[in-house]
Amino acid sequence: MTTIPVATSLPPLRAVSVTAEMRLAYVLRHFRLAYPGMPNVEIGYPDSHPAIVVADEVGNFFQQNAPYPAAANYREWTGKRIPFFFDNRPQAPLMERSTGRAVINADIISAAFYLLSGWQEYFSDERDRHGRFPYSASVQQRYSFVDLPVVNYYFDVLKTAVEHVTGQALQPRTWAGGAPFAAFITHDIDNLRSAWKAPAKASLKQGQLLRFGRQLWQHLTQPDAWDNLEAVAAAAAEYGAKSTFFILPAPRPGADGTPNADYAVSTSLLQRLEVLKVQGCEISLHGSLGTATDDRRLGHEIDVLQHGATGLRFHYLRWEPRQTPAIVDAANWFAYDSTLGFAEHFGFRNSYCHPFYPFNFATGEEQDFLEIPLNVMDATLHHPNYLQLQAEEILPALRPMLAEIERFGGVATVLWHNDHFDPANAVTGPRQFADIMSYLQQRGAAFLTGSQIVAEL
Repeated sequence: MTTIPVATSLPPLRAVSVTAEMRLAYVLRHFRLAYPGMPNVEIGYPDSHPAIVVADEVGNFFQQNAPYPAAANYREWTGKRIPFFFDNRPQAPLMERSTGRAVINADIISAAFYLLSGWQEYFSDERDRHGRFPYSASVQQRYSFVDLPVVNYYFDVLKTAVEHVTGQALQPRTWAGGAPFAAFITHDIDNLRSAWKAPAKASLKQGQLLRFGRQLWQHLTQPDAWDNLEAVAAAAAEYGAKSTFFILPAPRPGADGTPNADYAVSTSLLQRLEVLKVQGCEISLHGSLGTATDDRRLGHEIDVLQHGATGLRFHYLRWEPRQTPAIVDAANWFAYDSTLGFAEHFGFRNSYCHPFYPFNFATGEEQDFLEIPLNVMDATLHHPNYLQLQAEEILPALRPMLAEIERFGGVATVLWHNDHFDPANAVTGPRQFADIMSYLQQRGAAFLTGSQIVAEL
C-alpha cells in the first residue's frame, strides 16, 4: 500500500524519556501475566547484579525519537529463526548459565518493549490514506515476521532463564476450564441493508429491468440478506462460541467520504441487541470514522448505543498512536479495545499473541484498558488491496499463526463481518468461517467474549 508522509497533520509527540526502569517494569508486568506462576527472582541489567542478567545494548536509542533500531540479528531458538533487536554481540551465545545465575547476551527486555509498546508507529510519521500506520512501514514487514509472536519468543528465553535459576517449571497461561488458548470471535456490523445493491447494479448494467424490479421490490418489502445478526450468532454458537458484535452508530460518511454504517441505530435494533445479550453475546462499540481522535464524538456514540459497551474497535481499524490510547483511557467506558491489527496482513501488529496494556508514552506507564489485538480479518484475506487468497488457501495460511497462539497460551482474535455470512460469498464466506471455527474447536480453544477475557486476566 502506498504511504504518504503526513507529519504536518499528525498530533505532536508527547513522550517522556523512557528509562531502563520503565522498560523493565512494563515488560515484566506482561511476562507475569503470560506466566502466572512466576516465582520471585531478580531480573535486570548488569549494574544491579541480579540473578538473571540481561545485556544492556540499547545505548541512547530510547532517549531519541527514531522509529527504527539497528537491523535485527537472527538467532536460532527452539528450532525457529528469531529476530533479536539490540543484539550487538551475535558471536556470543544467547544464554550463559551457571549455578544460580543466567546471563542473556541480547537485550530482550528492550526488544520486547520496543515491539510491545508500538514504539515504531508512535515515532513514525508514516500513515496510509485512512490515517493508519501501514504494514508496509513496519519492522514486521521489513523482517518478515508478522505471523510470528516474537515477544513471546523473547519471553520464552526469559522463562528458560527463570527455570534454570529457580528450579521451578513455568507453564503458560491457561483459560476457562484449563483450555490451552482462547478464541475471541467478533463481528463488525458495518452494513445491514446493502446486500441487494451489487446484484441490482449488475441487472441494470445488463439491461435486465424485470430482474432489477424484482430485486428492488424485495429490498423494499423483505429483510436484507445482511440483516442477519441472529444467524451470525447462531453460526458461532454451533461451535460453543458467543459472538461479540461491534455496532457502528453513525450512518453518515466520514469527512473524507469513506462510508460508515448503512443503517441507523433504531429502537427495533436496540431491542434485537438486548435479546442477543440475553443469549450471552456481547455488544460493543464500533467507533465511527473520526472518533479515534475525537473524545466528544466517541462519547456521543456511546449514548446512541445505549448499551454501556464494554469494548471498542474503531471502524477501518483507524488508530492514531499519539492520540487514540489517551482518548480510550480517559473515556473510562471501555475495559478493552480490539483495534490493533494490520488490515493488510494477518498476524501480530505488536508481535505478541496475548492481550496487553498499551504503553503511555506521555507518562512512561501503561494505560488502564486492555488491548485484545486483532489477528485475522476476513477482508484481509481476499481483498484486492491485501492478500488475495483463494478459499482453499485461507486455513492453510492461518494454521501456523494459530499454532503459535496455541503454543504460548494466547488469544486468537477473529473478525468476520456479518455481510461475509452471505451464502453468495464463496471465498471469505460462511464456509471459510466454519473451517476456522472447526479448527479452533478441535484444538481445544476456549471461546470467550472480550469481557470474559478481561475477567480472566
